[in-house]
Amino acid sequence: MALFTPRLVREQCTMQAMLQIYCRDKHGLPDQALCADCHHLLNYATQRLQHCPFGADKPACNRCQVHCYSASLRERVKAVMRYAGPRMLWRHPWLSLCHLLDKLRPAPTLPSKHKKARRPD
Repeated sequence: MALFTPRLVREQCTMQAMLQIYCRDKHGLPDQALCADCHHLLNYATQRLQHCPFGADKPACNRCQVHCYSASLRERVKAVMRYAGPRMLWRHPWLSLCHLLDKLRPAPTLPSKHKKARRPD
């Protein structure tokens, strides 16, 4: 499945830009290059984005009720975002502005077909 909507494509570009900043500064690779670990994290994030149950209505991850990432990779993504987020304002101001605006959007509720059936008490 590919990223079909402009919003999901932009989300993927934002993640890639953040990883490039992080990898350049933390792992010493040149711009546009990613080490194997960061490349794996980008592939994983792209895969999770492709399978997001909210699709184009996807909220910012910190406002989402669904945790798509495994616990260990979630911590890695948080570290990347903490480091690269403030630096994105200078390197990618348009992506930063769009991401900040996305955080203001109300978080949708999970579509009913994705909710787990609750056990009667």
